[in-house]
Amino acid sequence: MPIRPENRARYPRDWPRIIARIRFGRAGGRCECTGRCGLVHPGGRCAAVHGQAHPDTGSTVVLTTAHLNHQPEDVREENLLGACQLCHLRIDHGHHRITRSITLAVRAAAAAQLGFLADADLERIEPPALPRPPAPRTSHPALQLPLPDQEAP
Repeated sequence: MPIRPENRARYPRDWPRIIARIRFGRAGGRCECTGRCGLVHPGGRCAAVHGQAHPDTGSTVVLTTAHLNHQPEDVREENLLGACQLCHLRIDHGHHRITRSITLAVRAAAAAQLGFLADADLERIEPPALPRPPAPRTSHPALQLPLPDQEAP
């Protein structure tokens, strides 16, 4: 996963050396996921190998390094996982949903603050109430028509 410019300072200077050690040293160029992503891997470990076709997606595998606690500052061995793109994205799915919600809320607040959204646009407007049907008229017997499944009197 590419590092966003605003997060670059959160990674240690020796990050390239750390990820090489995890991906190709400890992981041996193969995804280390054993089901943390929510998938059941035949043999217990994901079979995706860096540079080869992914066994599930067919795309070329680029081994990544996942932070299991989503904290780039935490580079402990037990917090890092050499993972294929599929497993990495599935591991980070919940975290991505949360950060997306925050991003959208910040954008909406900024738009309102800049006047792009009028206050009226932010208020809930209830739809008009439906008119009540008229009460059935039963005052004159000649106006009462029989229903199709009833016989006339």
